Amino acid sequence: MVAFRKFMSGFSMFDLVVIAMMAAIGIAIKPVVVPLAHIITGPLYIPGGVIAGGFYMMWIVMGAGLVGKRGAATLISVVQAIMVISLGIFGTHGIMSFFTYILPGLSVDLLLFLIRHRGCCLGCCFAAGIVSNISGTFLVNLVFFRLPLIPLLLSLSSAALSGGVGGIIAFNVVKQFKKLNLGNFEA
Repeated sequence: MVAFRKFMSGFSMFDLVVIAMMAAIGIAIKPVVVPLAHIITGPLYIPGGVIAGGFYMMWIVMGAGLVGKRGAATLISVVQAIMVISLGIFGTHGIMSFFTYILPGLSVDLLLFLIRHRGCCLGCCFAAGIVSNISGTFLVNLVFFRLPLIPLLLSLSSAALSGGVGGIIAFNVVKQFKKLNLGNFEA
Protein backbone atom coordinates (compact mmCIF):
# COMPACT_ATOMS: atom_id res chain seq x y z
CA MET A 1 0.00 0.00 0.00
CA VAL A 2 2.91 2.34 0.71
CA ALA A 3 4.34 1.66 -2.76
CA PHE A 4 0.98 2.48 -4.33
CA ARG A 5 0.74 5.77 -2.43
CA LYS A 6 4.27 6.66 -3.45
CA PHE A 7 3.48 5.82 -7.08
CA MET A 8 0.28 7.88 -7.06
CA SER A 9 1.98 10.85 -5.38
CA GLY A 10 4.01 11.25 -8.57
CA PHE A 11 0.85 12.38 -10.39
CA SER A 12 -0.60 15.85 -9.96
CA MET A 13 -4.33 16.47 -9.82
CA PHE A 14 -4.11 17.78 -13.38
CA ASP A 15 -2.42 14.52 -14.46
CA LEU A 16 -5.20 12.49 -12.85
CA VAL A 17 -7.87 14.57 -14.58
CA VAL A 18 -6.15 13.99 -17.94
CA ILE A 19 -5.92 10.26 -17.18
CA ALA A 20 -9.63 10.11 -16.30
CA MET A 21 -10.59 12.07 -19.42
CA MET A 22 -8.52 9.87 -21.73
CA ALA A 23 -10.04 6.75 -20.17
CA ALA A 24 -13.59 8.07 -20.48
CA ILE A 25 -13.17 9.25 -24.07
CA GLY A 26 -11.55 5.94 -25.03
CA ILE A 27 -14.57 4.06 -23.69
CA ALA A 28 -17.13 6.52 -25.06
CA ILE A 29 -15.79 6.32 -28.61
CA LYS A 30 -16.07 2.51 -28.81
CA PRO A 31 -19.82 2.30 -29.57
CA VAL A 32 -19.32 4.74 -32.43
CA VAL A 33 -16.12 3.35 -33.97
CA VAL A 34 -16.72 -0.41 -33.69
CA PRO A 35 -19.84 -0.55 -35.92
CA LEU A 36 -18.03 1.51 -38.55
CA ALA A 37 -15.07 -0.86 -38.38
CA HIS A 38 -17.40 -3.86 -38.80
CA ILE A 39 -18.26 -2.54 -42.26
CA ILE A 40 -14.63 -3.08 -43.26
CA THR A 41 -13.78 -6.15 -41.20
CA GLY A 42 -17.01 -8.15 -41.56
CA PRO A 43 -16.39 -9.37 -45.11
CA LEU A 44 -12.79 -10.28 -44.16
CA TYR A 45 -13.90 -12.30 -41.12
CA ILE A 46 -11.74 -10.18 -38.86
CA PRO A 47 -13.12 -9.13 -35.46
CA GLY A 48 -14.19 -5.46 -35.67
CA GLY A 49 -12.20 -4.46 -32.59
CA VAL A 50 -8.98 -5.14 -34.47
CA ILE A 51 -9.38 -2.09 -36.71
CA ALA A 52 -11.38 -0.01 -34.24
CA GLY A 53 -8.79 -0.72 -31.56
CA GLY A 54 -6.28 1.63 -33.13
CA PHE A 55 -8.70 4.48 -32.62
CA TYR A 56 -9.70 3.75 -29.06
CA MET A 57 -6.20 2.68 -28.03
CA MET A 58 -4.93 6.03 -29.31
CA TRP A 59 -6.40 7.62 -26.16
CA ILE A 60 -4.04 5.51 -24.02
CA VAL A 61 -1.06 6.67 -26.08
CA MET A 62 -2.31 10.26 -26.07
CA GLY A 63 -2.73 10.20 -22.28
CA ALA A 64 0.76 8.78 -21.82
CA GLY A 65 2.15 11.55 -24.02
CA LEU A 66 0.19 14.34 -22.35
CA VAL A 67 0.99 13.24 -18.79
CA GLY A 68 4.57 12.21 -19.63
CA LYS A 69 5.01 10.05 -16.53
CA ARG A 70 5.67 6.35 -16.10
CA GLY A 71 2.50 4.40 -15.41
CA ALA A 72 0.06 6.85 -17.00
CA ALA A 73 -0.98 4.41 -19.73
CA THR A 74 -1.56 1.66 -17.17
CA LEU A 75 -3.67 3.98 -15.03
CA ILE A 76 -5.76 4.93 -18.06
CA SER A 77 -6.38 1.29 -18.89
CA VAL A 78 -7.19 0.41 -15.26
CA VAL A 79 -9.78 3.21 -15.16
CA GLN A 80 -11.21 1.92 -18.45
CA ALA A 81 -11.40 -1.63 -17.09
CA ILE A 82 -13.18 -0.47 -13.95
CA MET A 83 -15.63 1.58 -16.02
CA VAL A 84 -16.43 -1.29 -18.37
CA ILE A 85 -16.88 -3.81 -15.57
CA SER A 86 -18.95 -1.51 -13.37
CA LEU A 87 -21.16 -0.18 -16.18
CA GLY A 88 -21.34 -3.45 -18.06
CA ILE A 89 -22.72 -1.85 -21.20
CA PHE A 90 -19.56 -1.43 -23.25
CA GLY A 91 -18.19 -4.92 -22.96
CA THR A 92 -19.52 -8.44 -23.11
CA HIS A 93 -16.43 -10.11 -21.72
CA GLY A 94 -17.38 -9.88 -18.05
CA ILE A 95 -14.54 -9.99 -15.53
CA MET A 96 -12.10 -10.89 -18.32
CA SER A 97 -12.48 -7.26 -19.46
CA PHE A 98 -10.24 -6.36 -16.55
CA PHE A 99 -7.36 -8.23 -18.17
CA THR A 100 -8.13 -7.40 -21.80
CA TYR A 101 -8.31 -3.69 -21.00
CA ILE A 102 -5.24 -3.48 -18.75
CA LEU A 103 -2.77 -5.34 -20.99
CA PRO A 104 -2.62 -2.60 -23.68
CA GLY A 105 -1.80 0.06 -21.07
CA LEU A 106 0.83 -2.15 -19.47
CA SER A 107 2.30 -2.81 -22.92
CA VAL A 108 2.54 0.91 -23.67
CA ASP A 109 4.22 1.65 -20.34
CA LEU A 110 6.62 -1.27 -20.75
CA LEU A 111 7.58 -0.18 -24.27
CA LEU A 112 8.07 3.45 -23.22
CA PHE A 113 10.17 2.29 -20.25
CA LEU A 114 12.35 0.03 -22.40
CA ILE A 115 13.01 2.67 -25.05
CA ARG A 116 13.27 5.44 -22.42
CA HIS A 117 10.59 7.64 -23.93
CA ARG A 118 7.37 9.18 -22.62
CA GLY A 119 5.12 9.49 -25.66
CA CYS A 120 7.25 12.42 -26.73
CA CYS A 121 8.02 11.74 -30.39
CA LEU A 122 6.42 10.28 -33.48
CA GLY A 123 8.43 7.05 -33.29
CA CYS A 124 7.53 6.16 -29.72
CA CYS A 125 3.85 7.07 -30.17
CA PHE A 126 3.69 5.03 -33.38
CA ALA A 127 5.30 2.03 -31.65
CA ALA A 128 3.10 2.47 -28.57
CA GLY A 129 -0.03 2.45 -30.73
CA ILE A 130 1.11 -0.74 -32.44
CA VAL A 131 2.03 -2.48 -29.18
CA SER A 132 -1.21 -1.52 -27.44
CA ASN A 133 -3.47 -2.72 -30.24
CA ILE A 134 -1.51 -5.91 -30.95
CA SER A 135 -1.43 -6.88 -27.27
CA GLY A 136 -5.17 -6.22 -26.87
CA THR A 137 -6.01 -8.07 -30.08
CA PHE A 138 -3.83 -11.03 -29.15
CA LEU A 139 -5.26 -11.37 -25.65
CA VAL A 140 -8.88 -11.08 -26.83
CA ASN A 141 -8.13 -13.71 -29.47
CA LEU A 142 -6.47 -15.97 -26.92
CA VAL A 143 -9.36 -15.69 -24.45
CA PHE A 144 -12.39 -15.53 -26.76
CA PHE A 145 -11.94 -16.02 -30.49
CA ARG A 146 -9.13 -18.58 -30.82
CA LEU A 147 -8.66 -17.84 -34.50
CA PRO A 148 -6.62 -20.23 -36.67
CA LEU A 149 -3.08 -19.09 -37.53
CA ILE A 150 -3.74 -17.33 -40.87
CA PRO A 151 -6.75 -15.27 -39.69
CA LEU A 152 -4.84 -14.52 -36.46
CA LEU A 153 -1.85 -13.20 -38.42
CA LEU A 154 -4.18 -11.13 -40.60
CA SER A 155 -5.86 -9.77 -37.45
CA LEU A 156 -2.53 -8.93 -35.80
CA SER A 157 -1.28 -7.25 -38.99
CA SER A 158 -4.46 -5.19 -39.20
CA ALA A 159 -4.10 -4.37 -35.50
CA ALA A 160 -0.55 -3.16 -36.09
CA LEU A 161 -1.65 -0.95 -38.96
CA SER A 162 -4.60 0.64 -37.13
CA GLY A 163 -2.61 0.91 -33.90
CA GLY A 164 0.21 2.70 -35.72
CA VAL A 165 -2.26 5.13 -37.30
CA GLY A 166 -3.78 5.74 -33.85
CA GLY A 167 -0.30 6.41 -32.46
CA ILE A 168 0.42 8.93 -35.21
CA ILE A 169 -2.86 10.74 -34.49
CA ALA A 170 -2.09 10.70 -30.76
CA PHE A 171 1.38 12.19 -31.36
CA ASN A 172 -0.01 15.00 -33.48
CA VAL A 173 -2.62 15.90 -30.85
CA VAL A 174 -0.02 15.82 -28.06
CA LYS A 175 2.30 17.97 -30.15
CA GLN A 176 -0.43 20.57 -30.68
CA PHE A 177 -1.31 20.69 -26.98
CA LYS A 178 2.33 21.21 -26.07
CA LYS A 179 2.88 23.75 -28.85
CA LEU A 180 -0.13 25.79 -27.73
CA ASN A 181 0.96 25.36 -24.09
CA LEU A 182 -2.51 24.15 -23.08
CA GLY A 183 -2.20 22.74 -19.58
CA ASN A 184 0.95 22.10 -17.58
CA PHE A 185 2.53 19.73 -20.06
CA GLU A 186 6.26 19.22 -20.32
CA ALA A 187 7.82 20.89 -23.34
